Amino acid sequence: MEILFWFLISLVFYAYLGYGLLLFVVIKLKRVMGKAQFNFDPGYEPEVTLVIPSYNEEDFILEKARNSLELDYPREKLRIIFITDGSTDRTVELLKVFEGVEVLHEDRRAGKSAAENRAMEYVKSPVVVFCDANTRLNRECIKELVKYYQFPEVGAVSGEKRVMSKEADKASAAGEGLYWKYESALKKWDSELYTVVGAAGELISFRTNLVEPLEEDTILDDFVQSLRICQKGYRVLYEPKAYAMETASENVKEELKRKIRIAAGGWQAMSRLKALLSPWRNFTLSFQYVSHRVLRWSVAAFSLPFIFLINIYLAQTAPFYAILLILQCLFYLMALLGWYLANREIKVKIVYVPYYFFIMNYAVFAGFARWIKRAQKSTWDRAKRSVN
Repeated sequence: MEILFWFLISLVFYAYLGYGLLLFVVIKLKRVMGKAQFNFDPGYEPEVTLVIPSYNEEDFILEKARNSLELDYPREKLRIIFITDGSTDRTVELLKVFEGVEVLHEDRRAGKSAAENRAMEYVKSPVVVFCDANTRLNRECIKELVKYYQFPEVGAVSGEKRVMSKEADKASAAGEGLYWKYESALKKWDSELYTVVGAAGELISFRTNLVEPLEEDTILDDFVQSLRICQKGYRVLYEPKAYAMETASENVKEELKRKIRIAAGGWQAMSRLKALLSPWRNFTLSFQYVSHRVLRWSVAAFSLPFIFLINIYLAQTAPFYAILLILQCLFYLMALLGWYLANREIKVKIVYVPYYFFIMNYAVFAGFARWIKRAQKSTWDRAKRSVN
């Protein structure tokens, strides 16, 4: 029981922190021993199509259209397409006032993957960029993304997601923001080691000829698409100088709703990417995929209740384990306190990490239940975001 206890603790530690520490050390050694990977030609400016799936985004769409038209890229080489399938509000009407954007619309609402599949029929440029309708892109983002396509081994390039809020100490903002800072560091190191394993759907670009139609029920379209490109032998890189900014979830309920959907999508994706579990095809890719995604989305979360139950048993055998049990109880009590306070918008920073860790792992269980029951649709009502 002791061996199992420490094995499970080690597994959880590795999934959340150990892999990051290992990457940090490996990348430091690689930088000392290696040379710069890319020598960019500053004049490289391929044609690009920016595709923006938009479902009932009338609150954001005017700002999004203006932001897209202000991007620092030659206008004759940048085509902007909004795809508004299924929208029932004023999204389509509001977009019609803008010159320089195209609107693809049909009444059928089949989800984001279906909309992106349809949009790809209109993409003729060598590079396609997808971004969410409720994000603000930095002006240089297209240039920063496409510069990597000078190199044939690159199949996709992901930008960075940044969370912003008027109230940075708000629980839904602070927890989410802290998590994404850590995730951004991991993606940067993943990219430097070999490839990003799962890109941010808020801003992601692809080599157009590598994009394949996804199953219409795909929940995490960006994740599945990018890893299928990895399976073909291409790298997915990460460029933090290209970023998409969005506000934090409006409240705890909305953040949990989003996380459960992501977790359900994670289970679905893992069931469709089983070939990546084989280290014989590409050891580094499999190692990164299992370490960064599979463990965190499945094994680590399911280890937590066993760690707690085994600790109860071991606490009867030695004072040391009794102390560990007390510490576990305090951690989960802090998480529950964080949930309670966050629901009431009371700011107590010390509980943010336990609270966010708790809801991330709760979402894995809830997402698994939805996946098993096929209850998570690819069409969904997006999480409400704070207004900035």
